[in-house]
Amino acid sequence: MPKTRRIRAYLRWGDRKRSPERYLGEVEHSTRAANLAEGWELAWAKGLLVQEPLPEGSVASSLAVRSSMRGNRGKDTKPEKLLRSLLHKEGLRYRVDAQPIADLSRRADVVFTKSRVAVFMDGCFWHACPEHYRPSIKNAERWKRKIEDNQRRDVETNQLLREAGWTVIRAWEHEEPAEVARKVIAAVRGTSSEPIEG
Repeated sequence: MPKTRRIRAYLRWGDRKRSPERYLGEVEHSTRAANLAEGWELAWAKGLLVQEPLPEGSVASSLAVRSSMRGNRGKDTKPEKLLRSLLHKEGLRYRVDAQPIADLSRRADVVFTKSRVAVFMDGCFWHACPEHYRPSIKNAERWKRKIEDNQRRDVETNQLLREAGWTVIRAWEHEEPAEVARKVIAAVRGTSSEPIEG
């Protein structure tokens, strides 16, 4: 007689120090992923799960999108930290997330006040990298305007800083940190023989 195998699905959650659970039913797929998927479907069908509403005024199309948007850092991104580490190893000291010009409300990711060098590590989505930018499908017009505003602001920031005697270095988040660091070091030490601005 063949051995029968029963797989029972339960929904378990944390509630302070307790872990309550609810029996959902039996599942019988050949893979764990398929059994999990059916378990979630059973939980939804039994009304054990609810879709949390978006906060009032949120422009996100879903909670998942909102979570992703909130997870995007404005500073201290991985590329910024890698760059700063390389610059620090070279003995350079700098300011982080600072205004190069006190009365101009524009912040650079790394600022060298003495040599007047401002470094911007631009995110591929937020600044429309020609290599990696993929336009948003949901709320497409809104995001298009936002990205275009960012690009206009970048151009204006570059111009205002240059007019005030600053060297502007812009790098994409996907660029090799060592190559970006090389450009920054050359600009700060005054040894650059190539156009710096990206």
